[in-house]
Amino acid sequence: MYTTLHITQPEQLAQAHQIRQQVFVIEQGVPSTLELDQHESSAHHYLLLHTPTGNPCGAARWRYTDKGIKLERFAVLAAYRNQGAGSVLLRGVLDDIARQAPKRTLCYLHAQSPAVSFYLRAGFVISGEAFEEAGIEHYPMLLPL
Repeated sequence: MYTTLHITQPEQLAQAHQIRQQVFVIEQGVPSTLELDQHESSAHHYLLLHTPTGNPCGAARWRYTDKGIKLERFAVLAAYRNQGAGSVLLRGVLDDIARQAPKRTLCYLHAQSPAVSFYLRAGFVISGEAFEEAGIEHYPMLLPL
């Protein structure tokens, strides 16, 4: 019902940015100056497509950091939430990382509090105390090696 696409075209990246704008800036009130950052050009970007319609409905990215691989900007449009879309997006990104990244590289993320249970079900663990980022409570999480 959903397909994760590694972004290779500027139009696809624009669609991912539109999804992120809707979810983070419009729905959650994150300042647009924080949502698009200096890592846009170095990150690996993904688009989630609703297979029956071909409509873009989710976006994500990952990038290398000094700690390992950081998963970021996971967003699914409201109409597609709680239907397995987020799981397909996460699995697609992790599968792509497994193909591209050196083995035994730490994968981590900062999960918004309401999404912690989603990442726990996917095998991530909480790795520290809650903190605020962009006015939203987050937890550091990592995927055990």
